This record gives sequence, structure tokens and C-alpha cells, in this order.
Amino acid sequence: MADDKKDFVSQLQGRTKQFVLRSIRVFKALPPTEEARVVGKQFLRSASSVGANYRAVCRARSRNEFFAKMSVTVEEADESLFWMEIISEAGILPSEKLKALMDEAEELIKILSKARKNAK
Repeated sequence: MADDKKDFVSQLQGRTKQFVLRSIRVFKALPPTEEARVVGKQFLRSASSVGANYRAVCRARSRNEFFAKMSVTVEEADESLFWMEIISEAGILPSEKLKALMDEAEELIKILSKARKNAK
């Protein structure tokens, strides 16, 4: 059972890191307009925070710290999804270019929220 938990944590660390790397590629693909720059920076901050904060979750020293850091991670994943919706709905990038990453954000939110709930 302990190995299953380690595998899960390791896989989720990999997924959150890949989420950040994929988000960087989306940011690089944004057009050189003022609105894309402003919205893109907000998106990149929240997306990169998902990976960094999940890494901090894995180092939590108590259940309360775990819950607090996991809550931040969920919030940042949700904020990333919000900014992708804005990028799409504002016509900055076509939704087809964002769909896979948006799907991953939704999956991460579900997984992280469930882990947070189980920590209560």
C-alpha cells in the first residue's frame, strides 16, 4: 500500500510538472499583443504555481499544512483554467489549441480536490 501511495505521489508530481511545461509552451504561442501579454502572465503565474505548490504539498510536515498547501494548489489549478477560458473566449488563441491542457487542468483539479478532501 505504501508503494502505491509513493507511485501516486510520484505520478502526480510528474503530471503537475508537465502541466507547467505545457503551460509555458502555450504562453510562448500567444500573439505579441498587450492583452495577450497581460492575460498570459496571469496564466503562467497560476499554472507554474500548480507544480511548485504540489511539490510543497509533498513536503508538508503536518496534516494541517498538507491541507493548506493542497488548497492553494487546487486554487491555482482552477485559476489556470480560468485564464485559459479567458484566452479562448477573448479570441487570443483558438480553443482547439487549449483543449487538451484545459482537460488536464480539470482532471488535476478533481484529483487534487479529492486528495484534499481525504486529508480532512
